[in-house]
Amino acid sequence: MTDPTHALSFGAAAAEYDRFRPRYPEAALRWALAGLDAPARVLDLGAGTGILTRGVLALGHAVTPVEPDPGMRARLDAATPGVTALAGSAESVPLPDGTVDAVLVGQAYHWFDRERAHAEVARVLGGGGTFAPIWNIRDESVGWVAELGRIAHLGDNGGDLIEEVTGFGPAFTPVEAAGFPHRATLTPDEVLGLVRTRSYWLTAEPARRERIDRDLRDLFATHPDLAGRETVELPYRTLVLRARRR
Repeated sequence: MTDPTHALSFGAAAAEYDRFRPRYPEAALRWALAGLDAPARVLDLGAGTGILTRGVLALGHAVTPVEPDPGMRARLDAATPGVTALAGSAESVPLPDGTVDAVLVGQAYHWFDRERAHAEVARVLGGGGTFAPIWNIRDESVGWVAELGRIAHLGDNGGDLIEEVTGFGPAFTPVEAAGFPHRATLTPDEVLGLVRTRSYWLTAEPARRERIDRDLRDLFATHPDLAGRETVELPYRTLVLRARRR
């Protein structure tokens, strides 16, 4: 489980998070929910500002978002008409046993106390239901994207976590994985806005924040793939891990 101080740092930047964080490609969501006819009952666990919730709603499913941060819940409610996020966490889901067909997790699984979260997910899922964590992972094989990650201290980009997730416990079938290419078109200022929604930047001292901002502006002014461009394509690979409730 990662530092909970970082996990709850996003509420102060909820509007920016909702604006700048990448969406999830439809193909990835359809693969996560394969075999479930609409309208399936879907729990969006650690729902944040509702980016994943809205993607699943667009596919015709019924979504219940659960999120511990009140600032994120408020943004989700404002940006998602007809949906009200519930206060709760992966370790304490405010739903009865066996009441959902799928549990999806967008960019949040690494914050969970996994043993407790797996038990809760198994509890709320009906038999044969789907559990699917999803990540948008930057493609750092692209030189400037790797430099972006270094400057902004964006960490290992999910790679270490994904390698170590080999199962969700005895209540679930073996994990399947699939990847989907994805790109976000952003201006340099929007990339800076994206970085400012990351937990490292949000919890950094003012001087460190200023240094990151300055170095990112220098990157966009001097890197040969970026200099003079009004927009850039930020490449991602969307990874989905999927298992069924036994």
